[in-house]
Amino acid sequence: MEERILKATAEDAGARMDAWLAGQLEGVSRSAAARLLEEGQVTCGGRPAAKNTRLQGDETVCVTLPDPEPVDVVPQNIPLDIVYEDDDVIVVNKPKGLVVHPAPGHPDGTLVNALLYHCGDSLSGIGGELRPGIVHRIDRDTSGLIIAAKNDFAHQKLSAQLQDHTLARTYECVVVGNLKEDSGTVDAPIGRHPVDRKKMAVVANGRPAVTHWEVIARYPGFTHVRCHLETGRTHQIRVHMARIGHPILGDTVYGAKKPVPGLQGQCLHAVGLRFVHPRTGEMVELSCPLPEEFQEVLRKLAAKK
Repeated sequence: MEERILKATAEDAGARMDAWLAGQLEGVSRSAAARLLEEGQVTCGGRPAAKNTRLQGDETVCVTLPDPEPVDVVPQNIPLDIVYEDDDVIVVNKPKGLVVHPAPGHPDGTLVNALLYHCGDSLSGIGGELRPGIVHRIDRDTSGLIIAAKNDFAHQKLSAQLQDHTLARTYECVVVGNLKEDSGTVDAPIGRHPVDRKKMAVVANGRPAVTHWEVIARYPGFTHVRCHLETGRTHQIRVHMARIGHPILGDTVYGAKKPVPGLQGQCLHAVGLRFVHPRTGEMVELSCPLPEEFQEVLRKLAAKK
C-alpha cells in the first residue's frame, strides 16, 4: 500500500472528488478514482469521502493506493539501442512504437520486457512489478533517450534529480505554424482531460508543468523547435505546444486528426539527457541523432523554402 497526501487549493473549489483525484494522481483514471472512493481508500479532512463530494478548496485529502496486481512480466529478446550503460544505470534510445512498460492492451513487447532480458536481475525494484528500473517515461510514439536504474540506490538518486531538475531532458519537435517569438516558456498545470479521460489537458487543478522552448529553424507553415522540460507530466510537450496554438506535427490526439503520410505518430524526439551519476557524482551528458523519418520531414520542409 502507498499513502498519498494531497492538498486542495482555492482553485479546486467546486470540483468533484473523483474528477479531481484523477487529475492529481498520474495513471489513475476517473473510474479508478471512483473505485478508490467507493472502497473507502480516500479521506477528506479525516473522514471518508464520496465520489460526488465537492471540494471546498482548502482540504487535505489522504489517498491509500493499493499495491499493483502481481503480473508475470517476462524477459523478451527485443533489440535495444544502448547509448550508455554501467553497473548503476542504462540509457536507451527508444524507437517509436515501443511502449515503455506493460499496461492494459500492452501486456508484453515493452521496453521493460527488453530490459529484463538484457539486465537480468540487475534492475531497481522501486518501480514495482510493472516498471522495474523505470525512472521516467516516454510516449509510445515518441522516440529518444530514456534512463533506467539498475538498483534501488541509483533509482532513488535519479528520482530526486527529477524533482530538483538536475536530471535534464531535451526534446526536438516540428510544430504546425510559425511561432512569433524565438523562445518562450509555457507554464500551465496539466491534469486528466475533464471529458476525454484518455487525454491530458491544461486544467486549473492539474499538476504544475513548465516547458521552455526555442526555435531551431523556420519553414513555410512549420517550425523546428527545441524543448527543455522543467517538469515531466504525461504528454507535457504535446499538450503545451497545442495550448499555444502550435501542435506537434503528426499528433492526432492534440493536433490534426489525420496522420501525416510517412510519419508514425508525432514528430517528437528526446534528443538529450543530462544527469549527475548517482554513484560517482560526475555529470553525464548524452545525446542521440534524430531518427530518419524526422530528418526526412526536415528535408521535405527545407525543399519548400
